[in-house]
Amino acid sequence: QVQLVESGGGLVQPGGSLRLSCAASGFTFSSYAMSWYRQAPGKERELVASITTTGDTTTWADSVKGRFTISRDNAKNTVDLQMNNLKPEDTAVYYCKANRFLWGDIWGQGTQVTVSS
Repeated sequence: QVQLVESGGGLVQPGGSLRLSCAASGFTFSSYAMSWYRQAPGKERELVASITTTGDTTTWADSVKGRFTISRDNAKNTVDLQMNNLKPEDTAVYYCKANRFLWGDIWGQGTQVTVSS
């Protein structure tokens, strides 16, 4: 069964940190670029960060540069998002996505991140 399962979300105070993890199964993980997206209430889903198949290139939304780090482990079929110095505006449901050219996208079910004092 092809699936992505996110974990690690929760409630954190402003300035705190969280590490999200996405576990892949049922497909050749190392052949897919991986991304994290987020969607806040009433807003469109937006790209947070992406990483290439080998992990040598990453891209970031301007709003998270310098605070978030994306990484992947092709041996474990996981992609992580380390989030530091969290702000209330980072509150959203975070989604993991796998993409392979001409093969389409695979989405996870999402994990809630709430930044509040």
